[in-house]
Amino acid sequence: MNTNERNIAVSVPSGELYDALVGLPGIDLVAWDCDGPAPRGAFDIVVPPYRSSLRRLERLAGCEVGLVQLQMNGYEGVGDYLQPGQLVANASGVHDTSTAELAVALMLASQRGLPDFIRTADEQRWQYASMPSLADRRVLIVGYGGIGKAIEARLAGFEVEISRLARSSRVEQNLAGEQVHVHGFDELHERLAQADVVVLITPLTELTRHLIDAAALAALPDNALVVNVARGPVIDTDALVAELSTGRIRAALDVTDPEPLPADHPLWRTPGTIVVPHVGGGASSMLPRMRALVLRQVEHLRAGEAFENLVTV
Repeated sequence: MNTNERNIAVSVPSGELYDALVGLPGIDLVAWDCDGPAPRGAFDIVVPPYRSSLRRLERLAGCEVGLVQLQMNGYEGVGDYLQPGQLVANASGVHDTSTAELAVALMLASQRGLPDFIRTADEQRWQYASMPSLADRRVLIVGYGGIGKAIEARLAGFEVEISRLARSSRVEQNLAGEQVHVHGFDELHERLAQADVVVLITPLTELTRHLIDAAALAALPDNALVVNVARGPVIDTDALVAELSTGRIRAALDVTDPEPLPADHPLWRTPGTIVVPHVGGGASSMLPRMRALVLRQVEHLRAGEAFENLVTV
């Protein structure tokens, strides 16, 4: 029986995503959190939980699965827990909106000194200070995929000067339809030296692990801000702590290495540092976009088309 003549078997975690998909025609939907044996012998699509150990993927062994549809963009380590040849798709596009929002929020919070103002307000103290604007800053976006472009689009009204950097130099179209130049990694230190704010949103690969090391941090101008909404290991944590401890630069981090950040880690105490607990994708905008992606994958399967967002693990 081809997929036009039967329901598509899909498993998703219990909770909001299940509730958003349940009852749709043409789909046999099963609530499964991958925390026990597979409830059936075969699925067309399995969607594992968003925030859970990758080890849960081992539960797919012995179950015939057409596609593992991740709810995250990053997929490092996924292949360690799956059978060879298993098709895997990431959630590219799902988190663009929420992560871009957080990146801009972290820039504004650090530039305008919001953490310090909030602390003094908690102490019922009115303490004036003049802080640097985001306006007129030179912003370097490191990583120019969907989220990098979404960050750029949200900065359009902030009167900043934007430059872009990715693995290879190229000309690419941004979300406004303009042709823009993207510098290559071979220009990293040169571009860092000309940046007031650096936003990291590159994937974690062997090429980008510790891309921002001691030498890269040293290339930054005084009082520069490093915003990491990518993956913690893109920055050499020891080098970052050493540089932040001098007070010369600042950081706003949604991701850290290690993660979760232990209570006794020095990053909690370095001056000019904001740490939030990897919440870039965790916003209300995720659910409708994840629902739409699952439904598109179902329609791709039904139409005999290739799945979107396929990655090599």
